[in-house]
Amino acid sequence: MTSNVKIVAILTAKAGREVELDKLLRGMTSPSRAEPGNLRYDLWQDVDNPGRFVLDELYKNTDAVASHRATPHFQNYLSQINDLAERTAVVVHSVDVSD
Repeated sequence: MTSNVKIVAILTAKAGREVELDKLLRGMTSPSRAEPGNLRYDLWQDVDNPGRFVLDELYKNTDAVASHRATPHFQNYLSQINDLAERTAVVVHSVDVSD
């Protein structure tokens, strides 16, 4: 059995690009949640730094991640994100996770 894949991404808007980043990220939530292999796609905003966002993503398996990355909405995101934000993404597999 393949294990779920979690991605946690921290995105910090470049100066003056906060509104554009917010719009881009909010536009990703609905289509990403609708993907068959997506189990969770949540967008969080830093309380102390409103220009910093955290994406909490969970997929059924690595194939679902690959499918997500091939979607038009992800390709649109990819074409804009480097101009809007500094980002760090970490892909992790479960070790000891509760239900």
